[in-house]
Amino acid sequence: MSTRSVLIYETDRESGSSLRDLLTSWGYHAIVADDIPGALKAVNEFKPALVVDGGSKESNGDFELVRKLRQTNEELPVVLLAQQGSIEDAVHAIQQEGVYHYFEKPIDPNKLRLVLDRALELSEAKRENELLRRQLQDRGAFGELVGNSDPIRKVYTLIEQVAPSSASVLITGDSGTGKELVARTIHNMSPRKDKPFVAINCSAIPESLMESELFGHEKGAFTGAASRRQGCFELADTGTLLLDEIGEMPPLLQAKLLRVIEERAVRRLGSRKEIQIDVRLLAATNRKTQQAVDEGKLREDLLYRLNVFGIQLPPLSERKEDLPLLAQHLVTQLAEKHGRPARFLSPSALNALQFHAWPGNVRELRNVIERAVIICSGDQIERHHFAPYPIEQRERLRNEDTISLPVGTPLEEVERQMIMRTLHKTKNNKTRAAELLGISLKTLHNKLNLYRERGLINDE
Repeated sequence: MSTRSVLIYETDRESGSSLRDLLTSWGYHAIVADDIPGALKAVNEFKPALVVDGGSKESNGDFELVRKLRQTNEELPVVLLAQQGSIEDAVHAIQQEGVYHYFEKPIDPNKLRLVLDRALELSEAKRENELLRRQLQDRGAFGELVGNSDPIRKVYTLIEQVAPSSASVLITGDSGTGKELVARTIHNMSPRKDKPFVAINCSAIPESLMESELFGHEKGAFTGAASRRQGCFELADTGTLLLDEIGEMPPLLQAKLLRVIEERAVRRLGSRKEIQIDVRLLAATNRKTQQAVDEGKLREDLLYRLNVFGIQLPPLSERKEDLPLLAQHLVTQLAEKHGRPARFLSPSALNALQFHAWPGNVRELRNVIERAVIICSGDQIERHHFAPYPIEQRERLRNEDTISLPVGTPLEEVERQMIMRTLHKTKNNKTRAAELLGISLKTLHNKLNLYRERGLINDE
């Protein structure tokens, strides 16, 4: 399928030929069908990116081609050119019949061209979205992890190797890289997958309460202990316990943890009785472990017991090729969570994500997309839905006088970014920006108006 392919359905052959010639002059690859069977056959063989229906609205309420297309090509955009109609007809066509846009003849060529451009962008975005979904299903996901880059595939291999065992695993990596997801994947791929998985964040619990959280307490063991309570080790018995941010655990408690690991038994606060436990221990930290040992933050003997098998997670900046898959996965997941209509990212939105440095890694990406999903009122997330991330931060991260673009960036997008970067450099002085770019001020205004119409910028 060509991304600029259009099928024209027009019962008036002369009108169909004229419309085809017009679209061809705009750079589209257009063919014409003058009856519905021919149109349906052309859709299957020609596989157009969109359909211009100029012959199915000779009388109000006739949407025969649209309805037949919806049976087998639900996502194919249809632009309807009606012989006559009303506002009610237009609303019905768009809301009930799924038509992308409704025109009443005669058509304004400029408006038609703008609508076709937008419809083709939508069609291409949906095609890319479907491709990403297939990649996720076929080879882009591993348990709860998403990605297909070499760095993340190495992680998948390590998980496969260690999951069937009962060995302790130390998962390291920057904050937000997905350490808990790795732990859950290890658990879900292990013989203990039907047993409890318990996670405790050592940095989120006050030091005075951490021992009770880990090992439990008896009634009256301390002020406020109104009843007996099981600790995390007991709750995770026969299953898996994740100690997240282990480097934040107080040194004294690390010594008690080491004894529990060696003796495979816990003693609740206020009790003399030891309780035997069978727990697979996973630990995670965003600290550099040897540095933490040198600084006295992490006991060396505890590190040895935890680091039987180590998994280092790469930052998102080292696996940027996973970003399209990750972003699409998050859009699908979060739209379902919040009951929002967003289904995919526009090419310009995805391009914006790829320029960001992502110091917060996958967690930051999730937060950015979650906000975009919530505020997006349609099915396509655009660049402006990310404000204030990542566009503004991307601009700050770049050198003031340079632009870095990946190979294969469309020339139209290269031009847009050059214009916007020059405006940023000149502090929105359009006259000076036009001079630097070597174009007229009128041309610059025309470009900006086009970007506004396409939703690529919000204001000047």
